[in-house]
Amino acid sequence: MKLLVVCQYFYPEQFKVNDICFELVKLGHDVTVLTGIPNYPLGVISKDYRWFKKRSENINGVKIIRTSLIARGQGKLRLVLNYVSFALSSSIKALYMKKDFDLILVYQLSPITMALPALLLKKLTGKPILLYCQDLWPESIVAAGIEKESTAYKAVLLLSRYIYKRVDKIAVSSRLFKNYFNEVIGINGDIKYLPVYAESLFENIQPESHESGISNLVFAGNIGEMQSVETIIKAANELKDLDNIKWHIVGDGSDKNNCERLAREYGLSNVIFYGQRPIEEMPEFYSIADAFLVTLKVNKEISYTLPNKVQSYMAAGKPVIGAIDGETRLVIEEADCGYCCKAEDYIALAELIKGFALNIEKHAALGDNARKYYKEHFDKQIFMNKLIEFLKDG
Repeated sequence: MKLLVVCQYFYPEQFKVNDICFELVKLGHDVTVLTGIPNYPLGVISKDYRWFKKRSENINGVKIIRTSLIARGQGKLRLVLNYVSFALSSSIKALYMKKDFDLILVYQLSPITMALPALLLKKLTGKPILLYCQDLWPESIVAAGIEKESTAYKAVLLLSRYIYKRVDKIAVSSRLFKNYFNEVIGINGDIKYLPVYAESLFENIQPESHESGISNLVFAGNIGEMQSVETIIKAANELKDLDNIKWHIVGDGSDKNNCERLAREYGLSNVIFYGQRPIEEMPEFYSIADAFLVTLKVNKEISYTLPNKVQSYMAAGKPVIGAIDGETRLVIEEADCGYCCKAEDYIALAELIKGFALNIEKHAALGDNARKYYKEHFDKQIFMNKLIEFLKDG
């Protein structure tokens, strides 16, 4: 099978699309990726990719075609320019690139506009588009502060409906996404549930011995407005007098500076920010965790999301504590692998964590439940079998 994958982000940016493409090549498929210049999450293009360098690469057998874009930088205007510039440059590239593929897979994160070059290629070649939705649009811009009554939201809603209704098949990473496609987008057809897996390096996490009586809590991933890491900082402030709880924040993003500022204002000595780290270093942080943290903003549609970090948390066999609603809460409760309170309720989150630290005897059972649920529902082999079936049926 010759597959063209369209995604604005690809290696060295850290997204699951990387491993999926590498794995497809291992299985004997021919994979080409149409993508942008790496600049996520810091918003800066590294010198290795400036001045039209590395516009064509081959990494682990995946052929990569990179198109120019404006780096994310800081602020909403730069982010909009980043989104629009990729959509335009990749659409132009689509006119001239080789079209010897059997089908097109859009690995759709934010923004939805990354699917536009795929629609153009479908029109030029007649090849089917299969869209794998990881982020709901236009709900992602609501989480960033855009009002639903605004002209911007209404325009993006029209664009999102236009794109979603013109692809041939849709798969979603969360069960509740189907509700959104039905109620908001107006798609009632067959939508495949295809939850992602964790990289194998998270499945062999060995607990690291640390000071007895200390509960280490780890958040790993993007620190943006939607992730509501501020809720974690506020919970840490509620428990600032408890020396036996330490908070580890691993990642970067648009809201990291705000969270660091808040921690300084509160005088939180037990909250440590590590910044963005390569995925190869993440087992070191996972090994120190007694529990993992997951948070999202209060928003009905955004709560439909199942953040990819949840699968890696569960694969590591550790409890998960969340201030979160929707799909993630359903998964944690189904798995019986941790505790949840409502999104953004930092006081309730603090109480959950205090109780967790006092009930050490339950930690192992919760971790075992997490890993068991992962193996039964999110295992990589299960995912790849379903993905291949999804692609072949396209």
